[in-house]
This record gives sequence, structure tokens and C-alpha cells, in this order.
Amino acid sequence: MLTLSRSPIPVVVQQHAEESAILRNVRTVLVRAPHVQLLHLRRLDDRIAAHLDGLAVAGEFGTKLCQAALETPGVGETFAAAVRAIEDKDTQALARLFAIAQSLPESERGLVSAFGWVSASLLQGTIKALLSADDPYRRRLAIAACASHQVDPGPALAVAIADGDHALRARALRAAGECGRRDLLPASLKALADDDAACRFWAAASAVLLGDREEAWRALPKHLRVGNPHREQALRLLLMFADLPAAHVLLQALARDAAHNMRLLLQGTGIVGDPQYVPWLIRQMESPELTRLAGESFSLITGVDLSYLDLDRPPPEGVDFGPNDNPDDDNVAMDPDDSLPWPDVAKVHDWWEANQQYFRPRQRYFMGEPLHIDHCRRVLCEGQQRQRIAAALYLSGLQPGTRLFPTSAPAWRQQRWLARSD
Repeated sequence: MLTLSRSPIPVVVQQHAEESAILRNVRTVLVRAPHVQLLHLRRLDDRIAAHLDGLAVAGEFGTKLCQAALETPGVGETFAAAVRAIEDKDTQALARLFAIAQSLPESERGLVSAFGWVSASLLQGTIKALLSADDPYRRRLAIAACASHQVDPGPALAVAIADGDHALRARALRAAGECGRRDLLPASLKALADDDAACRFWAAASAVLLGDREEAWRALPKHLRVGNPHREQALRLLLMFADLPAAHVLLQALARDAAHNMRLLLQGTGIVGDPQYVPWLIRQMESPELTRLAGESFSLITGVDLSYLDLDRPPPEGVDFGPNDNPDDDNVAMDPDDSLPWPDVAKVHDWWEANQQYFRPRQRYFMGEPLHIDHCRRVLCEGQQRQRIAAALYLSGLQPGTRLFPTSAPAWRQQRWLARSD
């Protein structure tokens, strides 16, 4: 590590601390954004890394600024402070961060992402100690860190699945699927009867990725009820790995209550990937509330980039589905379709008329091609984040025992992993 030959400039170091926190918050959105490719994520990650390097070069002064920011500990502030603590091997600072994250769960994401950000070499010894800790919270963080680095936690994972702490069990069950631990499939199936709802979901999700298409398959529909926090994830897994007749039945069930399920129905249609649904998707593009989501599902089937092929249009005037500056407006939710292109319905219709001959009905397509492993690998390398997330799930679930690729890992690490798999 470089050392300063003169005192740090406070205003510059302060900017490093603030920007590293702000950009980490931006990253939360971008890793799931529909318009972001790995190269875009790399640009953001390089900016975050530069600010973190500035804090490291500032030494004790940079560390103190990060710790001072914990007076109001958000995700970004916790992330920056945790990176400094891990790199400095400061066990007392880490202990303080554990206490903060336990008392303020929102800041936990920053702590977990810091463990996923730093080099694996910096975690040697630290993760081993956390995995063997008496505190289930520390063991849970260690398991999450292992998964983010594509490292198998080893025997500690089976021990955690049998633990009395429900949050630790849930994270361990999730990691069983992420790490491709087929030896833990029996434990995952047993956990389908767990007392905790999150444990039951992650047991089912991991069992599906590990190759089970029976018991877990029957358990996942229980998580489709309105209000279930895992509803979208459960539907995605069901539709991705069901055969087409079963997937059509699921879509028909959603369509019977389309008023409450329309968004799920649109998303599910894209996941199923059957071109016979494309004309229906194009009709849904006529609704301002649904047009962008319908366009995304159209792209998921056909592989068409609406903006690149000039099949989009400017947003209509006066349409705003997100929060605004009106203090009397209670709508504070972010627009769920932000950054998706607005399809030009006529142009999309004409494109489909000219190209539908290349798509066979009653066959599953993913990003313009029949579903197959090599194409999923290409999408993982070249696609946008939501598409890459789907590709990673396919690669794991279609090859049980394959580790789930972490599409939210630092971009340079993802690029290194992808280069090795070529």
C-alpha cells in the first residue's frame, strides 16, 4: 500500500468517503437494472475502487472519516467502513460494524457487500474464524461472503442448515444451491417442512437448482400467494424449469385473476419464452402502464434490443409512474420499469411480422434462440443485468451441481471468472 509523503487533504479524503458511499448505493440499482451490461458495471466499479483506494492511501485519516460516517449508517457508509476494517484487519472496527448491522438491518447489505468486494486473499483467516463462531449472525455473514466469492464453506454449511437460528438456516439453505452442493439436496428437501417461511422458500429454490423437480416443485407454488415476499422468485424458478405444458398451466392460473396478476403474467410470459405469446405481448404494449414491461418480455423471447434497432419511442408527455415533487402526492415508490425502453408498437408489430417465421411456436426461446447451455453462457457474458441473472440461473439449474454465477460480484472479478470458463 502506498504511504503519503505529506498530510492528506481533508476535503479530498472527505470526497472519497462520500462518493464511495453514494456510488455503492447507485450500484444497488445497477446490478439489477434492465439496461446495464457488465462493461457498464465495470465503469462504476472502477470509480468505487478509485475512491476506496483514496481512503486507503489516506491511512488513519481516511479510516476515521469512514467511522465518523457511521453516525448515520446507511448501506454505502457501512460498505466503505467495512472495506477499510477488513483491509486493515481491524477486529474491533469489524465488531462494531457487526453490532450496527444487527441493530439496523438495512445497513447489513453494506457489510455483506464489503466482504464480497475485497479480495479473497484478504479474508483468509477472517472467514474461517467467522464460520466457527458461536454467534449465528457472524456465521451467516461468512456464508454469504463465501457464496459471493464462489467459495464452498465446506462442512460449516451442513451444520448451519441444522442450526436453531432461522436466519442462519435460511442463508445456509440458499447457499446450498448457490454453491452447487448436491450432497445437501436431502437436507434441502427435509427443510421444505421448516417452521420458518424463508427457510422453506430457500430450501425449495436450492432443491430446484440442485436437480429436484418433484418435492420442491410441489412446494414452490405455496409461495405464489399475494403478499409473499418471494412470490416473483418462486414464479421465475417454476416457469424457467417447468416443461412448456406445465408452464402454460401456471400462466393460465395467473390469467384467471389478471387484474391482480398482470405484471406477473407479463413477466412470466417472457420467462416461458413461447413465441405464440408474442402477439399478445404486442397488444399489451398499447397500455402505458404495461408497455415497457411487455417490451422487456418481448426482448427476453426474441433477443431484440428495442433501442438498438430503433423500435422504441420517446416517453409520452404527462406520464410519470414514479415519485414527483408534489408534497401532497403519497406515491413515493420508484417506477418499477425505470430505464426500460418505451416500445413503438407499430414498429415492433412490423418487426414481428417480418421475423416471426424464424420462431417456432411451442418451443422455449431465451434471448432469441432455443434454450441451450452455450447460448446462456453468451448471454452471461454479453447480456444486460436482468438477462444475465436469468442466464446464470439457467446455467446452474440445467446443470445441477454447477455453482450459481454471482452477477452482482465486482465486475473485474466477474470478467476474470468468465475468461477462465472460455
